[in-house]
Amino acid sequence: MQIPRPSDADKARFRALVPDDPTVQVKPMFGNLGAFVNGNMFMGLFGSDLGIKLAPVDAAEFRLIEGVGPFGPAERPIGGYLTLPPSLTAAESGRWIARSLHHVAALPPRK
Repeated sequence: MQIPRPSDADKARFRALVPDDPTVQVKPMFGNLGAFVNGNMFMGLFGSDLGIKLAPVDAAEFRLIEGVGPFGPAERPIGGYLTLPPSLTAAESGRWIARSLHHVAALPPRK
């Protein structure tokens, strides 16, 4: 499996969308980036794709947006994560990312 590498512009877009929250950490992951809260990833970058983890009810609503799809390698998407469509504005993306952060922050901390 070939892991795509994000461009500098992809990384900048990702970092610009990461919520300004002291509990959030951005870490490199296999040449990409992940944003974590309590040790759990709520937002990730895979090549140029940005993915988020949502509560089931939010994920069902999010899937109704055109362009939303699985996140990660096509042959093995990362369960529970969905790709933000590039057609969303930064404000729209930010609202979904905030919902992701809220959901993942409520999960038990990862040891």
